[in-house]
Amino acid sequence: MPNKPADLPRSRQPKLAYRDARFIESHEARTLRIGAEYLEPQARLKKAGVQNTIVFFGSARILPQDVAQARLSVLEQPEPARPVPAQVLQEARTALKMSRYYEEARQLARLITEWSLSLKRGSHFLVVCSGGGPGIMEAANRGAAEAGGLSIGLNIKLPFEQRSNPYVSPSLDFLFKYFFMRKLWFAQPSRALVVFPGGYGTMDEMWEFFTLLQTRKMGHQAFILIYGSDYWKRLINFDWMAECGTVSREDLRLVNFVDSPEEALDIIKRKLRRNRFMRAALRHPFP
Repeated sequence: MPNKPADLPRSRQPKLAYRDARFIESHEARTLRIGAEYLEPQARLKKAGVQNTIVFFGSARILPQDVAQARLSVLEQPEPARPVPAQVLQEARTALKMSRYYEEARQLARLITEWSLSLKRGSHFLVVCSGGGPGIMEAANRGAAEAGGLSIGLNIKLPFEQRSNPYVSPSLDFLFKYFFMRKLWFAQPSRALVVFPGGYGTMDEMWEFFTLLQTRKMGHQAFILIYGSDYWKRLINFDWMAECGTVSREDLRLVNFVDSPEEALDIIKRKLRRNRFMRAALRHPFP
C-alpha cells in the first residue's frame, strides 16, 4: 500500500516557499525582496525609535587627514632606486588637500549630534545617517559616535565588497540590494541632506533629491546643503542652468552652499526652526 503524504520522510517534505532560498533569489520573487527592503528597515527604525535624520552624502574615496598625510610622507621620501612617478605624488597631494572634507564632515556630524542630544528629546530624535561605507560616510558616523550619539548606515551590496565602517551603530546598520530602496530610506526620515564633494554616486543622490524637492514629491519639509563651494561651483554652474532656462530662477533657492561646519550647523538650526513638523515635535523653540 503506497505511503500517504503524511508518511513521507522529513528529507522529502517540500519547503515552505519563503524558506526556499533558491526561490527567494529568483526573478519571480523580486517583488518579495523589494518589499523586504522596505519592511525590514521600517521595523528596525521604528523599534529603535528613530524619528528624524540628517543625511550625509559624499565620496567614499576621501581619506582621513592623518592617513592622507602619512601616505604622502612615505611618497615624498622614496628610495633612490625607486623614484615615485610625478602623477602618483600629485594624486597623494590632492588626497591630502581633499582630506579636509573628511575632517569637516566628522566635525559637523559631531556638532549636530551634540546639539540634538542637548534638546533632551532622546538619542533617537535627530540622527546622523550616511551610506555606511568609507570616506565621507565614515566621517559622518565617526563624528556622531564621538559625540556619544547613534548613527545610521545604509550600505549597498556591490560587485566589489564594501564593508560598513566601524562607527555605524550596530543596531542601525543596514545592507541593501536595490539602490532605489536605499534612496527611499535616505529620503523618508530625512529633515536635511548635506552633500560633500563626491563623484558619480554622490551626484546621482544629489540630483535625485533636488528633483524630489523641486517637484514637491519628498512628502515632507526638507532641504539640501551643498558643502564645499570651491568644489561644487567648479563642477556645476547652477546660474548657467537658470540663464539657459533649463531650471527656473525659483529653483535656485534649493541650492544652499556652505563652507564650514559652524555655518552648516547654523543653517540647519535656522531652517529646522521654520519646519512645522519639527516645531510641533518639540512643542517649544529650539535653543
